[in-house]
Formats: sequence, structure tokens, C-alpha cells
Amino acid sequence: MYKRRLLVFIFIFIVAGLVCIGRLAYLQLVVGDEYRSRLEEMRILGPMQLPTIRGSIFDRSGNVLAVDKPAFYLYLNYELTKFLDDSFWRGRILDLQRLGQTAEEAEANLRKEFEANLDLLWEIIDKCSEMGRMERSDIEARIFRINDRIWNMRRFFAWLGKFGDSPLRDKYNAKGQAVPVAEALKDFENRLPDPDERLGLTMGVDLEVMHQAQQLMELETESELLRAQLEFVDTDMVEILARAKRFYPYGPAASQVIGWVGPARSSDKELFANDRLRRYLDNELSGKDGVERVCEVVLRGRRGEVIYDIDSELVSRSETQFGKDVRISLDIKLQKEIESHLNDPNFNASYGSAIGAVVIDVATSDILALVSMPVYDLNTIRSDYERVRDSPGAPLVNKAIYEIYPPGSSIKPIVLIAGLEEEKITPDEVISCPFEEAPRAWPSCWLFREGGCHDWSWAEDGGNNARNAIRGSCNIYFSRLADRLAPAALQRWLYNFGYGREILPAPVFDAKWGQSGAGLRNLSQSAGQISTSIPRGGPKRLEEYPRISKYDMRMFGIGQSGMRATVLQVANAMAAIARGGIYKNPRLFLNDEFVLSDSRQDLGISQGTLEVVRDGMSAVVNERGGTAYPAFDHKELRRMDLNVFGKTGSTEGEVNAWFAGFAEDAAGRVVSVAVVVEGGQSGAKDAAPLARDIITLCNRAGYVGQKPDK
Repeated sequence: MYKRRLLVFIFIFIVAGLVCIGRLAYLQLVVGDEYRSRLEEMRILGPMQLPTIRGSIFDRSGNVLAVDKPAFYLYLNYELTKFLDDSFWRGRILDLQRLGQTAEEAEANLRKEFEANLDLLWEIIDKCSEMGRMERSDIEARIFRINDRIWNMRRFFAWLGKFGDSPLRDKYNAKGQAVPVAEALKDFENRLPDPDERLGLTMGVDLEVMHQAQQLMELETESELLRAQLEFVDTDMVEILARAKRFYPYGPAASQVIGWVGPARSSDKELFANDRLRRYLDNELSGKDGVERVCEVVLRGRRGEVIYDIDSELVSRSETQFGKDVRISLDIKLQKEIESHLNDPNFNASYGSAIGAVVIDVATSDILALVSMPVYDLNTIRSDYERVRDSPGAPLVNKAIYEIYPPGSSIKPIVLIAGLEEEKITPDEVISCPFEEAPRAWPSCWLFREGGCHDWSWAEDGGNNARNAIRGSCNIYFSRLADRLAPAALQRWLYNFGYGREILPAPVFDAKWGQSGAGLRNLSQSAGQISTSIPRGGPKRLEEYPRISKYDMRMFGIGQSGMRATVLQVANAMAAIARGGIYKNPRLFLNDEFVLSDSRQDLGISQGTLEVVRDGMSAVVNERGGTAYPAFDHKELRRMDLNVFGKTGSTEGEVNAWFAGFAEDAAGRVVSVAVVVEGGQSGAKDAAPLARDIITLCNRAGYVGQKPDK
């Protein structure tokens, strides 16, 4: 009997041993790698993100227009800020309660133990509030946010340590993403409903960030920086550190072109949605306007990443990839001088008016200046946005490429080209401009309203022919000429010169920059209008434009009625005339790796037509009777060895003043210029003097003509 029992026990032990051995073999050979991998994963902490370094923006000469530069901030160590955190106090009281103290005893003992720390914290808050810009309540609110952020990090790692096998990890690991903190904390509460248990686990988490200084406030002025250094020189828990901040060295210059940065919005986040190290983190900045927005895909750069295990051993490290620098065609010094000149009541009779001005280097089609007045300071726009948005003159709207205006008489050289090339008129044909009001549905000549007519003006000078009609800007001549043209023909010539379409090309980036989701970006610009009406959505091709009505053909001949154009379109059309009828899109982006389509197009204009138009535009500024002659009869201009060609324009209804033209020198260098003054009454009096001064500034900058001796 005893022997049988012994054999049974031996058999049971053998079977149990075999089961254990089998289980061990299964764990080692079948699922061992999986469990070892999961254990290894649990040892690895979440990645630490290294900041992106944004690329800079330069002008054509290498002057810095936008750059990340060091800014100084006051940092306060979490080992001190935690004393304003109720969660910290609850956790410490709970620890002492477990040792037998009552809640009241524990709190009293802790207050006594940390009295010096609290006094120091209150003293630091007082000193910070006395330094200037921030109220005490604002400083305390920032400390509360610091504490909340770090406490949530501790709760996250408490959840990770307790529930590392949560299905949430598998769900997000499969996507290559970290578990969102909010979801992890919700899972923590569901799995561990007792708040005291969660509090105890959280208090047991010790992170490196808990022993680091946290950003509290920026020291914006040298006096704030100096005072902070003196006040906190012997305070261990306070540090003054530098970090990158976007800085615009030229302040308001070219503000609508350069643009600015601000917190990334949901629409911005689509741009890098599929790139874990380029997508935006909370409070990260993205381009909001101008070049900063257009070139975000190359400017942004890519975060680095460092991963440690729970023993603080480095697991992996990827370095930050700096953003690419962007170079644009503007001459920022010329741009700034033009803006300063337009903003000076001593030089600009229209001071305070909204103004758009463009300068183009004709040979390269580079935009040298893209001026929109008024401007705003790029360094303060984030804090000043609402005031700027509501300011007179709409500073946020680019008057050079987005706002559209009736081009007025500045369109007449294009209308003359169309008439001559379509053989609707000859250079010597005279269209009478008598001293009488025009028939109904026809525009009268501006000179008639002033008591004269062009028949009288040119009676001894060939009559009101093509060159004199340009010279004197005759509405009768150009409304009659436009009426002879087929609407489709006029629209074709306008379109070929760049009217009715967006002409500033968007840069196309190399595929390595990962321009996903959002597609091409470009500066906000307008196509204008070259038809009586515009279909919904706007035409993308010439064929999509409705025809011009009979009445509007007459008015389009003088740049009125429904015709609309941007200042850039007008300046670029002048550049095409200066090139001898060769059209090119204007260029703003100069990086070699940015792909810009070749837009060069010979418009097929005969040499004879070009000579007639140039002759008339020269007479506008260089001969008596020319509408801009009084403005350009200037000693300094004559010393520059320049030939200037131009056309003034004034519009009714929507009252604006125009000048458009170009200046060339004996060496073949040419710049085209266009200026519009909102509310200006006369192109000759309001716009032409400004254009003359802009050409003078181009001469001083070395772009055209002989510099006068100082």
C-alpha cells in the first residue's frame, strides 16, 4: 500500500515536472522572443524631441530678412514651482498619513518643513512682477501651467509602469505613434479607479524634467535682462537662458512679402501629417503669411529625437535637420528706402494714403521692390494683430499683388499695341478730339473738362495721332480705337501681357522636402479682370473669360468700367514693352533648387509698333504737353544719363492715381516701375512724382543710369 502511494506521488511529480519543462520550453522557444521584446519595450521611455531649427530668409544681396536668433528667458526650477501644486501637497500628505499622521498633522509638518522654499518662491514671483510687463496673477498662472504639464507627465509614466501591457500601446505602436497623454490618463482612471492609489503611483515617478528649469517669462529688453541677472545672481532655482526666437532685422520693411510666424493651426498641420518628426507639436510655429508661409515646407526643418531606457541609457538618437534657407529677389535696402520715402510727408503729397509700388529688373524679371503701404512691424505683429487688422489703409492687404484697381490710362500703351498689330489704325491716323462733350455712352476727354482739347494741343504737331494720343492721354482716341477692336482680340492682347491671370509663379520644391497634403502654396495674389463679368470661381484660361460688352469695350480702352489689374501686372507689362515685346513672368524666389517654369514668350509685336509706343511713352515724360513732363522735368534726373518712358493714369468712380513706365541707360540696363495711389486725383500730380523718386532711388542703388557725383 505504501509502495503504491509512493509510485503515485512519483508519477505525479514526473508529470508535473514534464508540464513545467514543456511550459518552460514553450516560453523559451515559441514565445520567448515576443515576451523579451515586450519587456524590452517596457524598459524604453518615450522619445525626447529636439527642437526644429527654422531656415533663414535672405534678400538678393544676402541681407538677412528673417532668422531664428537667441532670446533670453527666465527659467524657474520645477523643484520650486511644485510648491504651488495642490497635487504635490496631496501626495506628500498621503505619504505621511500612511506613516500614521493625521491629514492636519501632515500638512502642518510639511508647511513647516518647506516654509523656506515657499518664501523663496513668493519672493521670486514678487521680483518678476516688479520687473515690468507681467502682473503677479499672470506669473502665478504660468507656474500653474508648468506644474500641470509636469504632473500629467508623471501620471503618464505611472500609467506606463503599471499598465505597460495596455492595448493602447499596441494600437498606437502599430501606427508608429506615441500614445496620446489624454487617452493614457483616461485609461489610468478606468483601470485604477481609486484616486489615492493613482496619486501614490504618480508620486513614485521621478523624471529628469522634474529637476530642470522651466521657462517662465521672456526678458524682452536689455534693462529687464540686466535687472534679472542682478536680482537672481545667487538664486540656485532661477536660470536665465537663451533660446531661438524668430527675428526680422528690418522690422516693417517688405512685411507683406516676408510674412511672419505664429502657432500652427489645424490646416497647417496637414502639411506634415505623415512625417512624425516634421509634424507640429503643441505651440510650435508655422508660417502665417508671405514667404514664411509659402516656403514652410523647406524652412521648417526636421526635429531630432533622443530615446532613453528606464536606466537612463541612450537607446537611439537622430539629429535635428536644419531648415533650408530661402533667397528672394528683393533688394531690402531699396525696398526700405522706397517705403520710408512714401511715408515721409515732406516728399509724398499723398502721405497717409494706401500705396502700391513695384520695381522690376527688366533683364532678369527679378522683383527688386514690392511695396505695399501702410506696413506693419513683423516683430510685433503676433501681439499687435487685431490693432493692425483694423487699422486704416488695411496694412495686412498687399496693395502690390492682391488688391486690384482699374488701371486707367496706364493701359493705353497695350491698347495701342493691339490696335496697331490688329491693323485697326495706323501710327499717323488722326482721331479727332474736339472741344465738345462726347456723345452718350462714350467717355469725354479729361482735357475737355479743363477747358481744352487735343485737337488744339497738337494742331501744329501732327494732330491727335498715335504718339500724341499717348503723350496727352486722350480718352477720345483710345475709346474709339478700342471700339474698333474685336473683344476677343483685345482680351487676347491683355492676357498675353499678363492681365487677367496670376503672374507670380509659386515655387515648386524637390520631392525630398515631402510637400504632401497641402499642395503648392503661393503669395496671395489676384488675377484681375478683363471681361464685363467674372464667372464664379474665376477663369483659369483665356477661353473661359466672357466677352466684353460693346459699352465696356469703349471703357476698357481707357482702363475703366470692369477692368481690374494689380500693380505687379502693370509693372510687368511695362517690362515686356521694354524688352521689345518679350513677356516673362516676374520672379521672386531665387533658390536654384526651386523649380520655376520658363514663361518667356515672344508676343510677336513688330518693330514699327514698338517704336511708335516707345516714342509716345517717351513724350509723356520728356516733352511739353506730356502728362508727366512737369514731374520729370527734374535736374537730378537729367544728370543720371537715363531715358525714361511712362504713362500716367487717373480713374473715376474708384478714384486712384497711376504711373507706369521704365527707365533705361546706355549700357542696356532697364528697370520698370508702377505706382498706384489710392484716392489720388491725378496720375500726373500724385503718382508721377513718386515714380520719379523711385527711379532716382534705383539709380542710387546702382540698378540703372550714371550715379550723380555726391
